[in-house]
Amino acid sequence: MEDFDPDLPDDDGEQEDLAARNSLRRVAGLRTELEDVTEVEYRQLRLERVVLVSVWTSGTQEDADNAMAELKLLAETAGSEVLAGLVQRRSHPDPATYVGRGKVEEVAEAVRATGADTVICDGELEPAQLRNLEDRVKVKVVDRTALILDIFAQHAKSAEGKAQVELAQLQYLKQRLRGWGGNLSRQAGGRAAGGAGIGGRGPGETKIETDRRRIHTRIAQLRRKLREMDATREGKRAERRRNQVPSVAIVGYTNAGKSSLLNRLTGAGVLVEDALFATLDPTTRRSETSDGRVFTLTDTVGFVRHLPHDLVEAFRSTLEESAQADLLVHVVDASDSDPEGQIAAVRTVLTEIGASTVPELLVLNKADLADEATILALRANHPGAVVISARTGAGLDELRTTIEDRLPQPEVAVDVVVPYDRGDLVDKIHKTAVIGSLEHTAEGTAIVANVRADLADELAAFARG
Repeated sequence: MEDFDPDLPDDDGEQEDLAARNSLRRVAGLRTELEDVTEVEYRQLRLERVVLVSVWTSGTQEDADNAMAELKLLAETAGSEVLAGLVQRRSHPDPATYVGRGKVEEVAEAVRATGADTVICDGELEPAQLRNLEDRVKVKVVDRTALILDIFAQHAKSAEGKAQVELAQLQYLKQRLRGWGGNLSRQAGGRAAGGAGIGGRGPGETKIETDRRRIHTRIAQLRRKLREMDATREGKRAERRRNQVPSVAIVGYTNAGKSSLLNRLTGAGVLVEDALFATLDPTTRRSETSDGRVFTLTDTVGFVRHLPHDLVEAFRSTLEESAQADLLVHVVDASDSDPEGQIAAVRTVLTEIGASTVPELLVLNKADLADEATILALRANHPGAVVISARTGAGLDELRTTIEDRLPQPEVAVDVVVPYDRGDLVDKIHKTAVIGSLEHTAEGTAIVANVRADLADELAAFARG
């Protein structure tokens, strides 16, 4: 495998976005947030110092370790310092507090000992579980879904991405509204008002009901906005379909190297960062095969195990780029501790969005970091996979050739002489056809090629013989 040469030009471009992101880092201990929260709002996650908690219900010890390692990476991507991690083996999570009664005391003790201000649980907790656990450990509790939503909120850049993240956050929040402080929990009438007196008695909406209604109104506004944006995206797709430009979608687990690969293949300059969910906004770039045919390459949002359903719903229009592609380039981090688990997780999401029937090309990336035995095992389990390193450029020529071979091929054979005043037709042939021979004659450009059916109709008047 080729070694990385620091003197080579950077295929990832200038990366101004990465510089801007790195210039803004959370500083531990500096905050002005009031302890007594008096509004029911989506609470900004204070993720400076955290304790991780996981319930191991199935699989091997290695599976449990991988899940905890991924939760640690998610927490660090959100800007936190991980102080401790606790794992409990149970047949199923405790319905009241997620972990058992004894483990709750252990978590509370770890929080007191480390000075943590947040507990992150590796699962999607029910509202009652969140509330009970917070009451016991006396610090804020965040589940895996809220953590991923926070990362998405930090990384969203485009108007569409921000709207999609806000929609997912609100859908998550509306089930988990609770009052912090007795004044928010209920609105009582009559003597039950507890001495509030005139003006403090019902009827009327409680504070939580008011916020729930506002959330539903905002969700409706965001859905309308996203439908309008989706119409624009669909217009671009329709234009590509009308011109019959083949499309290739780069999919894969988060941080598998999808953006680096797009930059290597097209020089797109898409932001590259060694962090989870660095790319949220899909980027489409034009590319050409070695024989001049045009196709598009799209970098998509990364997947993860147990990707929150609200996110899949909110990002459905973006994820449809994969479902409507002619070919999926499925990038796998071959250096990961569980690449087969990543492949399975990605294929689960692809099935959920209706992309399971799209032809797939498996690409084993980061071969410069991966163990040779792991790569051999992956190639044995997945015949036809291509081994590359987007960092060093190794294997990219084979990948380009394989992508070209897997693209839809024009099927109609033509033998024509195109007059020199019809350069537009020659240009179409160069961009979309597989040319067997091309010769300039006195009458025009003589071409033998395989073309699309609609182009064959246009060329019929110039057929030889």
